[in-house]
Amino acid sequence: MTPSRPDTGAPLPPVAPEVLAAAVACLTTRLRGRLDQAVESLASTPVDLAEDGTYGIRCGADAWVTLAPGPPGTITSPEQVRCTCLLSPRCLHRAAVLAASPVADAIPSREPGPSPDRGPSADPDPDPFPERAPSAAAVPSAGPVPPAGQAPFADNASSAGPVPSAGPALPTGPAASAVRTVTTAGPVSPAAPGRPSAAQVRAAGGLWAAASAVLAAGAVAAGAVPQAELLRAAHTARLAGLHRAEGAALAVVRHLRATRDPQGAHRAHRPDELVAALRELLLVTHRLKAADPAPELIGGVPHNHRPDGPLRLYGVCREPVVGPGGAGGVVTHLVDDAGRWYTLRDVGPGGPARARRAGTAHVAVRSFLSDHERLSRGGLVVTGAVVAPDGRLLAERGVRATFAAGRPWADAVPATAAPDRLGSVHAPPLTGCDVRIVAADGEDVLVRVLTGDAPGPTVRLAPAHRHPALAHTANLRRLSACPGLEVRVLGRVDPGRFATLRPLAVGPVPGAATTLRLPRQWRDRADLGYDLLADAHFPAGAHCPPPPRTAAADARPVDPPLRRIRDLVELAVTGGRRAAAEPAGDGDRAGHVAALRRGGFTTGADLFAALGAVAARRPRDAFGRPARDDQDQYAAQWLATAVYLTGTEAALARGLWHR
Repeated sequence: MTPSRPDTGAPLPPVAPEVLAAAVACLTTRLRGRLDQAVESLASTPVDLAEDGTYGIRCGADAWVTLAPGPPGTITSPEQVRCTCLLSPRCLHRAAVLAASPVADAIPSREPGPSPDRGPSADPDPDPFPERAPSAAAVPSAGPVPPAGQAPFADNASSAGPVPSAGPALPTGPAASAVRTVTTAGPVSPAAPGRPSAAQVRAAGGLWAAASAVLAAGAVAAGAVPQAELLRAAHTARLAGLHRAEGAALAVVRHLRATRDPQGAHRAHRPDELVAALRELLLVTHRLKAADPAPELIGGVPHNHRPDGPLRLYGVCREPVVGPGGAGGVVTHLVDDAGRWYTLRDVGPGGPARARRAGTAHVAVRSFLSDHERLSRGGLVVTGAVVAPDGRLLAERGVRATFAAGRPWADAVPATAAPDRLGSVHAPPLTGCDVRIVAADGEDVLVRVLTGDAPGPTVRLAPAHRHPALAHTANLRRLSACPGLEVRVLGRVDPGRFATLRPLAVGPVPGAATTLRLPRQWRDRADLGYDLLADAHFPAGAHCPPPPRTAAADARPVDPPLRRIRDLVELAVTGGRRAAAEPAGDGDRAGHVAALRRGGFTTGADLFAALGAVAARRPRDAFGRPARDDQDQYAAQWLATAVYLTGTEAALARGLWHR
């Protein structure tokens, strides 16, 4: 794992995946068993940065490890890492320092090779804010086969010959029906055009095996050695040209490290992020090792996009960012006339305190200078714009920006309720709707969605961030004290509870009698992380007594029993196979299955029961070792359950929020 390094000098440079994998492979079995402990001991060890750009860290009385990154600032070769001990380069100190360093994106190969989906600009994304720290890779979780972050480059190696066997098949019964919608059945001809090559099938099989081992161990036990095995398989996938699979593997490693970080307790634990990353990796590799010809499984080289003509953007809201490793900052969300979303980011070390300050900090786009508060309530015209694959606006050479007038917030929010995720070079849209305040439920607010004459469903508004330095919790508490108030909200649907929205901004409902009265300079919106709602912002003379406690219990939305499946899927990822087997051994499994069937989720009930049964079954070979094919069967059963869960939750969320 990569421990956080608070106040220990310079941060360690990023390391190429293949360098770390090779260092761990050189260790003896005894040293591998001590690797995690050695990595943890480096959490409080200072790092020295010399004038020549080399990093030094002391790992013992006679061990001094030196890292000399190349011009990109990344360790790309084993020769760039040296240790003064007698066992170097096969020493524990060298491997521990590399394992404590962040994982770099894949380094482009110098060998020629085709680069599919190359756009007008394939240069690496320049960072318009050089002081910021890189954030963990985001893994989308909408839909059974979401697009994942992909590696910058990979050689498209190919080889002739028959396609090897794809390995164990998926489980039969309900598990098979859950995955059959995204897999190709039937025999595969090795000569068919567009099929994965034999080398790609073998690389996908190696990634599947490494990911299955991580799933069986769980995040709590997936230390430096399993991570190194996954990185080695990711490097093999890059050489075989599997861009998407490699990017998914790197995302899994980053989320594993964030989950295991002992200094990361300050941030909310998000097991759904690791579940989404591991589901993406297993799903892509399972289809590839079955020689699925779908071109999206290979992926392409991500590239920046230069729109034709100037971009006319309108500010929507500001969002505080509190990330792992003490990162903090702000993201300003903007939208164009076609409803496509873009972001302008300023994230760096500093945690919640920096996130609070960044809301009014200056932002520079080349010669243009403004601040995030002004941009979020105004507009921007960008000439020669460069947009990253995730929708970020980049301050590359030739970009010119001019401040422009914004537009009413009511015109931006209704366009955000698009049920489908937009494509590349656009940020994912936020969800907006009009609601009526019902009651408070702890720090959350129960609201009823306004759907016209008919009463809408009751949903929950939960703070996007609960840190006291940010204003989310205080603002929601103030809103909950005024039942009957109608407001327009904009935020993100909670990935674990589709009936919960985490709002980023609120505004008045046009034409409503009892709604917010915001200052003119706020332009009909209040950013819940930065703007503090006061009595003057509510209707004059409005009677907003504290809601009775019984109202919250009566109006509380009832989450479907799908939460039982999500709990089991997340438990399997964090605690491993043994933890997933525990619900199968107690007396609650029958109750969970019965509740799912009563709710109409028959397939989900079958998958829940099958996953618990497979997790509890541990067949052994003649030497008492766990059977390899059983590990594959367990991974396939977990994958089928996770795919079903994601697809069903996405369908329910579309039916609730996008009307």
